[in-house]
Amino acid sequence: MTTPRLQLSGITKRYPGVVANSGVSLTVQPGSVHAVLGENGAGKSTLMKIIYGSVKPDEGTVTFNGQPVHIRNPQEARALGISMVFQHFSLFDTLTVAENVWLGLDKSLSLPEVSASITAKAAEYGLDIDPSRPVHTLSVGEMQRVEIIRALLTRPQLLILDEPTSVLTPQAVEKLFVVLRLLAAQGCSILYISHKLHEIRELCDACTVLRGGKVTGVCDPRQESNASLSRLMIGAEPPALKVRELHAGASALDVSGLTLASDDPFGTHLNDIALTVRAGEVVGIAGVSGNGQSELLYCLSGEDTRAPAQCIRMGSHDVSRLSPGRRRALGLHFVPEERLGRGAVPTLSLAHNLLLSRDDALGAGGWIKVGALRKQAAEVIARYNVKANGPDAAAKSLSGGNLQKFIVGREIEAKPTLLIVSQPTWGVDVGAAAQIRGEILALRDAGCAVLVVSEELDELFEISDRLHVIAKGRLSPSLNRADATIERIGEWMSGLWDPQSYDKKETAHAAA
Repeated sequence: MTTPRLQLSGITKRYPGVVANSGVSLTVQPGSVHAVLGENGAGKSTLMKIIYGSVKPDEGTVTFNGQPVHIRNPQEARALGISMVFQHFSLFDTLTVAENVWLGLDKSLSLPEVSASITAKAAEYGLDIDPSRPVHTLSVGEMQRVEIIRALLTRPQLLILDEPTSVLTPQAVEKLFVVLRLLAAQGCSILYISHKLHEIRELCDACTVLRGGKVTGVCDPRQESNASLSRLMIGAEPPALKVRELHAGASALDVSGLTLASDDPFGTHLNDIALTVRAGEVVGIAGVSGNGQSELLYCLSGEDTRAPAQCIRMGSHDVSRLSPGRRRALGLHFVPEERLGRGAVPTLSLAHNLLLSRDDALGAGGWIKVGALRKQAAEVIARYNVKANGPDAAAKSLSGGNLQKFIVGREIEAKPTLLIVSQPTWGVDVGAAAQIRGEILALRDAGCAVLVVSEELDELFEISDRLHVIAKGRLSPSLNRADATIERIGEWMSGLWDPQSYDKKETAHAAA
């Protein structure tokens, strides 16, 4: 019989108040693309960190290529032939892309050689990145590209990928899958974590399902449906979204002639952005990370107040130069792409993180009504099924998906008139994604204007009434959802649209 590439037996890891992994066993064969599936907080990330040596198990054994191993740190893991792309990145902000990659490679290579290798790999996989850029200038999506390239350059025997396709166009996803299949055919084993069930069914030949830190099933995903995988993962199928007929009202957000140079030397300049979002509609913006999404969102949220006067309006108000607080007072709430550090203060409790965007628990003189604040946080935790140790849990103690649910819930429960959301379901499981999308549609049906920026095309097709694409700082014409196709949006994500093809009916529709 073939010796397994990786074998885990009885892996248990406990944290104060929670057992992340309980008696987990897992076997990965050479050349297998093996999915690890589970809802947020199921223990997937902890298990991967144990394999990669960044977390030490309390109990259990790890065998690699038939030999028992005690992996004490990621350096030892890489020496064995294990590489990992984390969902939360392990990059040094003050170093360049090339320097970050160099840290994980053989030091016999020179920095120019590493830079050339990065450029070659980036071109091969369609992951455009400049090796000389400092990491702190990169968007979240661009940081993930660095992690993917760094892992591939180590020529691993076991490659762990945590949500690797969220920053790729559909065409680039297909290209990455070709590469992963080639790696598997050459004997490399791949552990693949994704909440995209269709990806798992298309790519993976084995699947281990975790629920509550325990293994609840092992299957061949090629023989399963999305519905059956959902049942294995969360015990039920996610509810179908109820999309009502569009009854859009007055314009809630108008952007016209927004041209702005990025204040980041590696950023993307905005070029003549025009956008309208009306009360009672969801407008989606698709695009590969790093094409101007961050710059546009900074302008819309008020983090960047350099926009020319009259370029950004909320109803009758010119908000181009207003601060985030003053825009919030007009009804704008915002969910940023970066959860920790931007959407939440890592060391503060969930209750106190409510104060970032809500002031209804503040009393006279600015005194905090602690009891009211904790009650509000508990309500968000309960309604959005956030797995946390109560309102006093620090934001940094939550898994990425659970923190995302809390932040989205915090903003939705503030009852905005205009909600701007970046990557609403990035890293959340299929059940939570369905709930968040349902809540967005419920807001829309209640008359809220919603702008969603996402790299999940399936998500945008599911919830948007109209779609735009952003590429190289330019915004495409809008398309009614019924007129949009994956192929067309995928082409536009490369900047390939003809401004002359803008349907006059759509112009009238957007201006109505």
